[in-house]
Amino acid sequence: MLMVLPVSAQRTLTPKGGVNTKTTPQGKAVKVEPSYAWSISEPLGLHYESTIDTLFLNYHKESIPSHQSNAWATTGNFGASGQNQIFFDRKPTSDFFFEDAIESWLSSIATQRYYNTRIPMTLISHTTGGNKYSNQDRTKVTFSGNVGKPLQLGGAIDYIYSKGSYNYQADKNFRWSLFGSYIGDRYEMQTFFNSYNYLAKENGGITDDLYITDPASVQGGENKVDNKSIPTNLTAAHSKLLGQEFYMNHSYNVGHYRYQRDSVTDTIIGRTYIPVTRFIWTFDFKNVRHTFKNQNAAQDISQFPNTYLGLGGTDESTRYWRLRNTVGISLLEGFNKYAKFGFAVYGTHEMRHYKQVADTVTGTVLPEGLQVLPVSIDASTTQQLFWLGGQLTKQRGSILTYSATAQFGVLGDVAGDIDVEGKVRTRFKLFGDTVSLTAYGYFKNLAPPYLLKKFISNHYAWDNDFSKTQRFRLGGILELPWIFTKINVGYETLNNYVYFNSDALPQQAGSAVHVLHASLSNHLGFGIFNWDNDVNYQTSSNDDVLPLPKFAIFSNIYLKFKVARVLDVQIGVDCNYYTKYFAPNYSPATMVFYNQRDMECGNFAFADVYANFKLKKARFYVMYSHANKGLVGGDNYFSMPHYPLNPGRFQFGISVDFVN
Repeated sequence: MLMVLPVSAQRTLTPKGGVNTKTTPQGKAVKVEPSYAWSISEPLGLHYESTIDTLFLNYHKESIPSHQSNAWATTGNFGASGQNQIFFDRKPTSDFFFEDAIESWLSSIATQRYYNTRIPMTLISHTTGGNKYSNQDRTKVTFSGNVGKPLQLGGAIDYIYSKGSYNYQADKNFRWSLFGSYIGDRYEMQTFFNSYNYLAKENGGITDDLYITDPASVQGGENKVDNKSIPTNLTAAHSKLLGQEFYMNHSYNVGHYRYQRDSVTDTIIGRTYIPVTRFIWTFDFKNVRHTFKNQNAAQDISQFPNTYLGLGGTDESTRYWRLRNTVGISLLEGFNKYAKFGFAVYGTHEMRHYKQVADTVTGTVLPEGLQVLPVSIDASTTQQLFWLGGQLTKQRGSILTYSATAQFGVLGDVAGDIDVEGKVRTRFKLFGDTVSLTAYGYFKNLAPPYLLKKFISNHYAWDNDFSKTQRFRLGGILELPWIFTKINVGYETLNNYVYFNSDALPQQAGSAVHVLHASLSNHLGFGIFNWDNDVNYQTSSNDDVLPLPKFAIFSNIYLKFKVARVLDVQIGVDCNYYTKYFAPNYSPATMVFYNQRDMECGNFAFADVYANFKLKKARFYVMYSHANKGLVGGDNYFSMPHYPLNPGRFQFGISVDFVN
């Protein structure tokens, strides 16, 4: 794989660990520094080590929709809506909640990678599966190259097109991005422009679960079912999301040069720039539009509890954009032996604009079948928000590192908001090896997003006066490298928690909800035999408000070896399982997951038989997913009510790293 190296938050990025060589046309070997990658964090753009995606182990996993998490509630198709049921890994509701359902298929500030590649790099991959009626395809291309030592430019394309195993659930998502960075002594910059176009048919789930659990009972004794012939609740509905984001993080370092001298001649042989103070400006603009369209008027009335704005079907859009500027100043870590940490202060101004469906129904007598709109809100709203914050970091050191960020809202709806989070990590010797112990936590007192308070559409409308939500989390991670084990234990208390109730409407919990989380990851290896296990335990104090599966397990048994010293091979079987719970339901009109108490999901196994290979710069896999269908675990493979997962299917994929 391409080498990934640590990145300092306070200095020019400098790779370590040796160099590669490149042979010129004249036959001369030239040293080439290894490639590496990094990502940055909000609000000030600190650098964190990232990866270049060239590993072949478990390459097959990224092509299975339900493997986005050890417990994943999904409408079933690859690239379609889903929600993480491991609560400690679930992100909070965003300002534009429509995006949350497909968040795992989108890029963000946190997931955007930047590369330093002394040799231009192009990564191309294609995965496919199913047949011509249910094919699932994904093509990804990433390019990055350096223009001189400090400047890097790149671009990426990610295209998903999946027809789905069941009718009226096809989706496609075309994402592309341009990104770049400049890492100089004084000036640093990271920037990207991301765009995506997501379109998905919404089938509302199948009409009768017996087509999956007992097909003979609904097919006159016929036990074999054509999945594409199973009736669905919606046949002419789709959701569409269009989004763009432009981001820039600039910093200017003020400092001095430190010179290196030859000890014999006392001549200068080199110099290193030592930054002392950093001035930071971050700019972020995001624009998103959600559209829901249902052209079947009868289904539009029968499948939704209310109809407020029109009876001839639905065709409506909700728009959102934000403009955020952050300005900060930082005293940098490590500019002399006494500067053991970095400290920064910053201010952030953000403008948010929402444009919703307008109420065009007139007259005192409503047409039959149309309900009275229960709210009266402005269709267009602009918010002005301002925060002040500080950050304390120590990213260098083999024994102790830490980071803490505190942010306070001072203007607009966020006035009075408090957002404090941090972690501290220490390493120490135990039984001849290094043990890592990390403590993490946060306290958040935040206003719920605007669209959870005020929203209008043809089928759902609300006007809520919610209090600020409070979240307090504490936890710790213990890593024991000599037995390849990581343990994570955490506890969280949520006050005024906002969730979607059984009517798919946002509601604020009247009492505190407590969540206990524990996870164990372990690797066992004996020669070519390997066994990986990832076990999650979680419990919610109020299942009516926050239902969660208590146990979720992913287990992977495989053989790993080389053939003829050039071909890496991984052959194995993996399995995902979680216990029964009242899984959320899904509303196609708003793309939200909401609570229900009619049907439990879970207590089934989803197993895959696979083989991953890597030959020089190419990696590829072959797999039969859901290989245990009808054999072990039964046929009750619903991750949500009325949304079955994919049946068994053959899949394969290939990825090539073109390093020139």
